[in-house]
Amino acid sequence: MMGQNIERKIIGILRVLSGAGEPIGANLIARQLRHLGIVLDGRTVRYHLKIMDEQGLTKKEGREGRLITPKGLSELEDALVSDRVGLIITQIESLSYQVTFNPWKKEGKVILNTSLIKKDKFKEALSIIKRVLKSRIGMSILVICRQEGERIGDLVIPKGEIGLGTVCSITINGILLKEGIPVEAKLGGIVQVSDFVPQRFTELVTYGGSTLDPLEIFMQSNMTSVLNAVGAGSGKILANLREIPAVALDKAEVILEGLKQIGLAGTVIVGRPGQPVLEVSPGLDRVGIVVLGGLNPLAAVEESGIKTESKAISTLVNFSELRPIEEIK
Repeated sequence: MMGQNIERKIIGILRVLSGAGEPIGANLIARQLRHLGIVLDGRTVRYHLKIMDEQGLTKKEGREGRLITPKGLSELEDALVSDRVGLIITQIESLSYQVTFNPWKKEGKVILNTSLIKKDKFKEALSIIKRVLKSRIGMSILVICRQEGERIGDLVIPKGEIGLGTVCSITINGILLKEGIPVEAKLGGIVQVSDFVPQRFTELVTYGGSTLDPLEIFMQSNMTSVLNAVGAGSGKILANLREIPAVALDKAEVILEGLKQIGLAGTVIVGRPGQPVLEVSPGLDRVGIVVLGGLNPLAAVEESGIKTESKAISTLVNFSELRPIEEIK
């Protein structure tokens, strides 16, 4: 029986391959493993791939590429619960640390959610996304759009699809961290909106005990009503909560205001020290900060009957690659 540390690496490689959609090599796998908190060089990945080929979990495609096999997909599905639990918080912490964006210089890397939309549905989906972002039910009006064969970070856009990258709200965690403010990602959930104002969390999932991003879970479970929130002012939308030390509140508010000025923070709700924010209480001498999720526009697209393949907290890109949503045609 393989050791738990080795199995974690194997499962990580299988996760990367399952999400690639095409054959990829050891060096690219190694880069994507870092997003899962697994640090391996290309040579070590090749060693594991050779063993995985022999076990029937992967197969060679071309000179260097690998694909996951049906057996590999089954193994991934049956992965140890102890290995999977907490994986999302590891990914959050890893990507937050890698954020380099400087709001004063307007340069550096930010975190994106990625979505794949069928070409023949993209125009209709884009109209919905623009409507949602115009209403500020999202993280940012800045996006990336790529055609088949192009890349959004590590993601290669498959044939017949258009890729869209929306700024992930976890980017704020990384920016605050780089400015010297400790940030703890607490939970993701559903927020009730009434009269166009966010009122309270109605569903909550903590990041520390979840395998997947909670906002992804709620979106895939059809638990949102973003279109109602945009049109009638009453509905359920995606949001997440992080906490910072109360002593850092003044500095954090200056940073958040700066982010709003450059279109990188849509609706942000900042609590007071020790006081509930949207009816969720922070820890002692802590402040809660709620940010509306970057996946809200895609949740609205799903509500309209258009299927997407969306992944939260997906990849890192340079801020310079982002464009206002209104420029996307």
